[in-house]
Amino acid sequence: MTLFEHLGELRRRLIVCLAFFAVAVVVAYLLYGHILHFFEQPYCAVQPNHCRLQVLGPLDAFGIRLDVAGYGGLALTLPVILWELWQFVTPGLRAREKRYAVPFVFASFVLFAVGAYVAWLTFPHALGFLNGVGGHGIVANYTAQKYLTLILALMGIFGATFEFPVILVALELAGVLTPAKLAHFRRWAIIIIVVVSAVVTPSSDPFSMLAMAVPLLVFYEASIAVGRLLKR
Repeated sequence: MTLFEHLGELRRRLIVCLAFFAVAVVVAYLLYGHILHFFEQPYCAVQPNHCRLQVLGPLDAFGIRLDVAGYGGLALTLPVILWELWQFVTPGLRAREKRYAVPFVFASFVLFAVGAYVAWLTFPHALGFLNGVGGHGIVANYTAQKYLTLILALMGIFGATFEFPVILVALELAGVLTPAKLAHFRRWAIIIIVVVSAVVTPSSDPFSMLAMAVPLLVFYEASIAVGRLLKR
């Protein structure tokens, strides 16, 4: 294919992704109540007697609905985006590269979803800690905008950091790292993982930090084992 043919193919893939995204946004907009209820569950688990988010302006509620529709549409479109990306790059890959690409794409999607779900499960404990640290004289009454921003940021960061083993295994396959090097730097890796987990968690609570650090340490050891297996 010529350069212009590649660009035409890329444009066609982008149009398909945008079309699916537009449909997914409409679906998420119609399912707004169910999506908001899903995100409210951690809040209701901490404050069962007062689990209603508030807004401070007349247009805030509509803006929140648009935000939820946009994020929900993006989440629904993600499998289509990955599929179209795979279809675009597949003709340029060798047989060996295709063999590795499929599990890498699948593992990336699954690990991101698992990371986001772990953040959602951890969030009630984080909220309980944040509510209690201010003392009994402070009553928590969250705005919908700040609450949704925090939980979505936490889920996004957890999903991104759970891609850690995919990156390590890719570097091992590329010859940049070896299982022996990873095992040699294990102590430094433990320190770095704990520090990074404490820094990047937006809620800054110990529960979120441990929920991120412990799986990353397990992923580090699993990457060493997978690297040794692939080397054999």
